[in-house]
Amino acid sequence: MERLFLENAYISLIKSGEELCGDQVEVKGNNLNGDFTMVLADGLGSGVKASILSTLTAKIIATMIDSKMPVEECVSTIAQTLPVCSVRQVAYSTFSIIRSCANGDVRLIQYDNPEVICLRDGKNYEYPYEEKIIAGKRITESRFPAKLGDVFIAMSDGVVHAGVGQLLNFGWERENVIEYVERKYRPDMTARAVASLVSDACRELYMDKPGDDTTVAVMRVRKRQPVNLMIGPPVNKTDDERVMQEFFSQEGKKIVCGGTTSTLVARHLGTTVKTKLDYLDPEIPPIGFIDGVDLCTEGVLTMGRVVEIAKKCATSGAYTDWIGKRDGASRIAQLLFEEATDVNLFVGRAMNPAHQNPKMSIDFSIKLRMIDDLAKYLEKMGKNVNVNYN
Repeated sequence: MERLFLENAYISLIKSGEELCGDQVEVKGNNLNGDFTMVLADGLGSGVKASILSTLTAKIIATMIDSKMPVEECVSTIAQTLPVCSVRQVAYSTFSIIRSCANGDVRLIQYDNPEVICLRDGKNYEYPYEEKIIAGKRITESRFPAKLGDVFIAMSDGVVHAGVGQLLNFGWERENVIEYVERKYRPDMTARAVASLVSDACRELYMDKPGDDTTVAVMRVRKRQPVNLMIGPPVNKTDDERVMQEFFSQEGKKIVCGGTTSTLVARHLGTTVKTKLDYLDPEIPPIGFIDGVDLCTEGVLTMGRVVEIAKKCATSGAYTDWIGKRDGASRIAQLLFEEATDVNLFVGRAMNPAHQNPKMSIDFSIKLRMIDDLAKYLEKMGKNVNVNYN
């Protein structure tokens, strides 16, 4: 699986009237050509109790599977840790495990959740599986080679219960989900886009009042796509050319933020910065254009909006209002959140004289804090982030 990236995302809808989600997703491992594990656990019922039980299940199983412990031992540990409900005679938590191995194989280990859907070339792939009885529980296990473009969709039962007693008699059954994602599928859809597609449909079927905790977790096998962003000039002017050479030697698309930075980049490339005064968003300064650069924007104000968008995306997963917009912040968000697998941030530590005006509320420490926050949110989205301070 050379040069491939295991992109992942998940979105949860909380049962109407509850504050905590009874589903939990846990991710472990290296999504760059290595062992990678995603676990979706669904706690019995809803609310605080279900949240605690699903969290325990997801963390225990993800840790053990990531440590390459046998599935029998993982399930036995869960069975001993979380007993069967004395009233319903069912387990306190069900789970789905998507495990990518360094040799290119994918393992699916499932217990009582709706079966994981695998899209291959945009169509449902009926993968092989075998059944095992472990600690009294019926476990299905699959192992097969993954292909570039494969999309794996794990679901809690809130997905297949969507619409029961409202818009649908029997809920949104797995076959209906398959037909829907096959019809809506595009090869360029990210894991987050697929998760949003399914969860948005569930929200509509529940008429904005989910009758159960509903979680969609997606893993997509895709090519690596680096994106490089530069904001601010180096603290030492003697480093200008070195930093420019490092920045432009990187593979992938280039984003340049800030007026001084744009001038330095244009000089390095032997060109000029062209600007347009079109305010596509009244709160975001217009973008610029530099031959040889994919996107050129204003600095701190634009980046502040990018961090706001990143926070909403990383915490809720369902925030997509910025998709398709053409202002500088939304275009940065689309490059970093949708296209990028690896993000290289080149952060100059030089003080901007314009920001020292006492009438302005911009402080140098704010820029560094924004970059730290952006890196944190990008990592939470599953990106590989490298920050270079100059």
